[in-house]
Amino acid sequence: MRLLDRNVNLNELSPLTLAFIGDGVYDLFVRERLVCEANRPVGALNSEKIKTVCCKAQAKIAKELLPILTEEETSVFKRGKNAHAMTVPKNSKRSDYHAATGLEALFGYLYLKGSVDRLRELFEIIEKVDLDGENKGENV
Repeated sequence: MRLLDRNVNLNELSPLTLAFIGDGVYDLFVRERLVCEANRPVGALNSEKIKTVCCKAQAKIAKELLPILTEEETSVFKRGKNAHAMTVPKNSKRSDYHAATGLEALFGYLYLKGSVDRLRELFEIIEKVDLDGENKGENV
């Protein structure tokens, strides 16, 4: 299921293009989770969102997800991770930025492929990752 019913050839899209859409998909998952948890002021929602939607957090999440990704998903992640981005945000390590780009490329790919159930499955795992420590639940 996608928001728009338009054809797209996933094999023709660059990994940075996949990351472009994946960034929005990932962001929407995080925002929806926060809004469903509690009605908060927008500033508080944004502060919480930033904890999960940043290079350092996404790099940690990617590390947790890698062992459970399919071969196809791992390939997409690696394409995104190895893409040549022109700039890296000031407060980010280059390695974190590349891992975050890989995660976003994966989310973009799965979304455009229509694999929303798989995105939900991965996001359930992501919700268990403790970004301050190891993880909140059982082994991921």
